[in-house]
Amino acid sequence: MDEQVAPIDWSLPDLADAVARGVARLSEEDRLAQAVRGPDSLPELRWHAELAAIFEAEGYGVQREQRYPVARGKRRRSEGERCDFVLTPAGRSLEEEEAAATLFAPPHAVAPQDALWLEVKVVAQFTEEGPNRSYASDLQQPLRGDVAKLAREGLISHAALLLILFTADDATAAHDLELWRERCLHRGLDVQPPSVRHVRIVDRLGNACCTLALWRVKGW
Repeated sequence: MDEQVAPIDWSLPDLADAVARGVARLSEEDRLAQAVRGPDSLPELRWHAELAAIFEAEGYGVQREQRYPVARGKRRRSEGERCDFVLTPAGRSLEEEEAAATLFAPPHAVAPQDALWLEVKVVAQFTEEGPNRSYASDLQQPLRGDVAKLAREGLISHAALLLILFTADDATAAHDLELWRERCLHRGLDVQPPSVRHVRIVDRLGNACCTLALWRVKGW
């Protein structure tokens, strides 16, 4: 008899807590080192590397730049859109595209529909050049595009969007997050209230608050 595997219950509040712990550690390390640049100066791809380390330290299996399920049937690996992260519980691997239906699939590998597909965006109110002139636009179209991309993937059961937002204070972040959500709802995107965590950072550029907003994305 095949071993029965319990369904995976993805808790976004738990994941938000995990990311907040990791970002707090990163911020404290920078403070103790008296670093010239803080976490709000890191480019988005560097943040992807930091997040991968955070997820792994918290026990998640981490796969980066995975093709969306709809593209897995394409012959060329370079074809198809990719998701920033695919997370699996307890360090388990993700089913390989070719091995999913063969004897070579890793034991206890997680099927794509059971994993958590996560897109990440990093936006800062202030940059090294001063106030971010594209701050409003950075919060709009790219984020909505990621929500739409996740929502239209019918083979994905668990999807989320993580926004790492650097602002002057908590109030600015709360206002801007709610405005963004309202505009998404107006465009027919089913965006539920996020799991939000705030981490204090050293104010070097004008950003004293790092807000982590994690939205569950439902399919169309």
